[in-house]
Amino acid sequence: MSTKYNYKEIEKKWRARWEKDPVNPTNTDKPKYYCLDMFPYPSGNGLHVGHWRGYVLSDVVSRYKILQGYEILHPMGWDAFGLPAENYAIKTGTHPSAATQNSISNIKRQVNEIAAVYDWDREINTTDPNYYKWTQWIFIQMFKNGLAYEKEMPLNWCPNCKCVLANEEATNGVCDRCGSQVTKKNLRQWMLKITKYAERLLNDLDKLDWPSKVKKMQSDWIGKSYGAEIDFPVDGTDKSIKVYTTRPDTLYGATFMVLAPEHAVIKEITAPEYKDAMEKYVYDASTKSNVSRMTDKEKTGVFTGAYGINPLNGAKTPIWVSDYVLADYGTGAIMCVPAHDDRDFEFAKKFDLPIIQVISKDGKESELTEAYTESGIMINSGEFNGMKSEDAKAKVPDYMEEKGFGKKTVNYKLRDWVFSRQRYWGEPIPLIHCEKCGIVPVPDKDLPVILPNVESYKPTDTGESPLAAIEDWVNVKCPCCGGPAKRETNTMPQWAGSSWYFLRYCDNHNDKELASKEALKKWMPVDMYVGGIEHAVLHLLYARFYTKFLHDIGVVDFDEPFKRLFNQGMITKDGAKMSKNKGNVVSPDETVDAYGCDALRMYELFIGPPELDSEWDDNGIDGVYRYLNKVWKFVDEYKDKIIDTTPELERAKHKMIYEITNRLEALTLNTVVSGFMEFTNKLIAVAKEAGGVDQSSLDTLAILLSPFAPHIAEEIWEVVGHSESVFRSTWPTYDESKLKEDTINIAVQLNGKVRANITVAADADKDTVLTAAKEALGSKITGTIVKEIYVPGRICNIVAK
Repeated sequence: MSTKYNYKEIEKKWRARWEKDPVNPTNTDKPKYYCLDMFPYPSGNGLHVGHWRGYVLSDVVSRYKILQGYEILHPMGWDAFGLPAENYAIKTGTHPSAATQNSISNIKRQVNEIAAVYDWDREINTTDPNYYKWTQWIFIQMFKNGLAYEKEMPLNWCPNCKCVLANEEATNGVCDRCGSQVTKKNLRQWMLKITKYAERLLNDLDKLDWPSKVKKMQSDWIGKSYGAEIDFPVDGTDKSIKVYTTRPDTLYGATFMVLAPEHAVIKEITAPEYKDAMEKYVYDASTKSNVSRMTDKEKTGVFTGAYGINPLNGAKTPIWVSDYVLADYGTGAIMCVPAHDDRDFEFAKKFDLPIIQVISKDGKESELTEAYTESGIMINSGEFNGMKSEDAKAKVPDYMEEKGFGKKTVNYKLRDWVFSRQRYWGEPIPLIHCEKCGIVPVPDKDLPVILPNVESYKPTDTGESPLAAIEDWVNVKCPCCGGPAKRETNTMPQWAGSSWYFLRYCDNHNDKELASKEALKKWMPVDMYVGGIEHAVLHLLYARFYTKFLHDIGVVDFDEPFKRLFNQGMITKDGAKMSKNKGNVVSPDETVDAYGCDALRMYELFIGPPELDSEWDDNGIDGVYRYLNKVWKFVDEYKDKIIDTTPELERAKHKMIYEITNRLEALTLNTVVSGFMEFTNKLIAVAKEAGGVDQSSLDTLAILLSPFAPHIAEEIWEVVGHSESVFRSTWPTYDESKLKEDTINIAVQLNGKVRANITVAADADKDTVLTAAKEALGSKITGTIVKEIYVPGRICNIVAK
């Protein structure tokens, strides 16, 4: 054993050994554990140290489970279709397929530097036709089951990326990818009816061991609400407008109505004198994203000149149009109660509309300077006056149904998924348009529909996919009638391949089905899923939807894909997310070269609580590197000084097992690393006093360290006498009886001030402790002892006067 910790030689040696003899045996009869990272999209910028954090965490868990006797599935692959890869290709002038492959090669090299126990035989790539054959197959099953349908609709459009964005991709009215202002564009789209699964997606959150924050984000996105639909007749016509409200108890306070700019009735009811202003307003609203409409602080609107009739009191209610009402939420029309809703209050104040209070805290009307949104007593509400507003919420809907002008309803904010993109770099949608037969799916025998290799892959200004210009690809025979037909030219969104990839890892070489039932039964669901919280709504919701659908058609026998979810925090630099544009990226390549993989792995964990964002410190890794050198020197010094164990060595060993195990189970991995430092120091001190160390303590140190710093742990394991890998051993267990100290230190106070310390047997009784305390104080005690206090195991206080 070299006296110097030569990490480069050690890491090279053990990687070569693991390559020949993997530490995770496959096809065993051991219990399974499926630990999965959210697979990366292959960015041309490669990985930085922030990316390492989640990968190291999942590898620690995987190696720990190997030592606990599990056969693990810990795969890696590439989410390579979609906007990020295509935009990078356009920027660099390289074809997306070539740019993607180059990026994968570079990132795979960087990922291998982590020394994770990835099973590369299970590697997948969403752009591989053997993979996306099954992505297309799933879509066809959705089409056959009525979940995929075509619709022309105004959609979020990024003029820079030249593609449709889902609402989730247009946060705050800007494109998540490029930051451009999002507009609206009417386009033919394929939709997936995720709303059919809204209730199950909501209720089944209770099954999951996920962070409460993520579950709340999904619950809020699904947005279940209880309310009522109420019919307001339009004055002077035979028409009526159905509004949706979550507050039917405030119907007496409705002083105006607001329609979404897309509402079909607007043209029919708008008075001539308001027509020009209305047309301009409706057009302007069509250029805004739903998100920007909801977040705009300035309320805008146009009066139609028409009035609705409040069905409860017969009051004429002016009908306005405003873009803060969305066509696809509820009915696209709302009744407005400005006294009790903040947005309605702002609107009423701006346009000088009446405000009628119908709920008050004490049952008395007051001058309102803002909307009163608390519960209280009903006022100005006819037969409901004096009733508690909470009671009225239940009573008014019953009354409306009884009178026939409304009904109780349940509504969801969740909208159907806009599934198609007008881009090149995506899975072709496997449908064929035939004038005679309509839209028909590509037969299974003809899958996959291969994405053609083209010279011009840049998006078009028309909104059509570049595929539409490839006539020899577009023009085909109808698989039903044999007549002339055309392929669907839209492609799938990036989320398509990532919504089911966790299934393919189980059986990635299967060319007969997406995965065999035997493989799925063995491995699914995923036991631990690790990734960033930025995927809380999009990817995780879509993956749950796909899984529930595949369960319904009998492909899988479970309906939730991920049992446990862990969201690692970001690693920031100079107070900001690492970004090439900000110039604050720290490359793992240089760090590994300077300190070694094991040091970087441990620093990634030591930097802070893994679920929180942490700031990178260029000097912080020095401490971890010094610790590994200390361990190396300790083993080098004591490997030939093996002695029989002592009570002190046993206690130090079992305390280390207890603390490391419990901290690892809780995934407080930063405290695991600090625990190693603490207990190694203790072990060194005890060994120094004893003149040696027992074999079991050295073995235990190597095993406990191995999930975190596998190279140095393997070397230590070999040095102390073992021929097989440390990962062929078993995670140690602790003996609670050996955690107890034989002796304890007690602080001794005289009149409340510490004046001495004593060491007594851990089980010493009160009299023994007090006698020792008085002996230790000796002549310091002056006067008469009037009180003797002992807090067991902690402190003595002698009071003398």
